[in-house]
Amino acid sequence: MTLHRIAAALAALLFALAPAAWPAPATVTIDISKFAFNPKEITVAPGTRIIWTNRDDTPHTVSSRDKIFASKALDTDDKYEYTFATPGDFNYYCVVHPYMTGAVHVRKP
Repeated sequence: MTLHRIAAALAALLFALAPAAWPAPATVTIDISKFAFNPKEITVAPGTRIIWTNRDDTPHTVSSRDKIFASKALDTDDKYEYTFATPGDFNYYCVVHPYMTGAVHVRKP
């Protein structure tokens, strides 16, 4: 095999493994409406970005029970996002209305 062919094969391999060839991480939205997180529970793959949007006229927060993530008070149409990098179960709630709860389950595909 010539040096030119080796270089071409190596370039093809590197191109195939380049991050651009990998699928983009998913983005999932959760609405906050009628004093509830919708959907209340969701299962996603690691690397998924979740965007919560407050659709109520009342401020709400998105705060994990284990203090991994926490939003400021979200007014109407405000958004908060968090990317879940590692597998696990992440329970969250609204600090202003603690009966509002949700869960994100992160599982490897």
